[in-house]
Amino acid sequence: MGGPDARPTVSVVVIARDEAELIEGCLGSVAWADEQLVVLDAATTDATGALAAAAGARVVERAWQGFPHQRNAALALARSDWVLFVDGDERVPPSLAREIRERLDSASDTAGFWIPRRNVIAGEWVRHAGWWPDRQLRLLRRTSARYDEGAVVHEVATLDGPTDTLVEPLLHLNYDTLAEFRAKQTHFALLEARTLWERGQRARPHNLLFQPIREFRRRTIELGGIRQGALGVRLGLEMARATFLTYRTLLALTRGDGAASDRPAAGVAASSVAPAPSPD
Repeated sequence: MGGPDARPTVSVVVIARDEAELIEGCLGSVAWADEQLVVLDAATTDATGALAAAAGARVVERAWQGFPHQRNAALALARSDWVLFVDGDERVPPSLAREIRERLDSASDTAGFWIPRRNVIAGEWVRHAGWWPDRQLRLLRRTSARYDEGAVVHEVATLDGPTDTLVEPLLHLNYDTLAEFRAKQTHFALLEARTLWERGQRARPHNLLFQPIREFRRRTIELGGIRQGALGVRLGLEMARATFLTYRTLLALTRGDGAASDRPAAGVAASSVAPAPSPD
């Protein structure tokens, strides 16, 4: 898209399934991009695809094989120099869009950018407990990125080159209620167990006690969740519960009497499980 002296182009990619309530707002926030590409799970049952097409996006329907497979397919399908991955429940504020354009103009050797993400849970911006700055490696030089297709959740691209960090945040309208938070963390606990299993990790009975305790302490004390007040403590408890479910499922897999699926729940993105790895 453009000659050798043209400004770097950007494709915004949304991996979507049953996100009719969210997709228009998401795409509206990235209307500045050179291309909007929606990689739609073939199992989608609502109007996500039609709404995305009406908003001007290119929609490609693809059978679900897991998040890393979908992201690699998106990298192959995109037509721009750079790919920005955005989830349906995320928004790109104008300040971030401007920073992306400005930084790409001088990103001669950079292969990817980490972007801070502002998570809104139950109507509150969560500044502690690991949800801020919650940097995500989402802006990738298309020909320099690849995802490990053995991962199920927390997938992070492998890049052929160095990374840098943006300042302006991505807005994540994460969960409207704590009940929704619990339901989705339950789902992703199963995915996390499957990932650990496939990486060769096995569980022992004592993990059911000590791993949740460690997670609660990490969220509330080490990551400052207590400073978020009641919500921070509740989130610590919910993440400890999810950790318990992960290790209970992993123990079942270890004993040979459990299973887990890697298909996401409707309207759920991989990054919803918990903050992904940050560069610092």
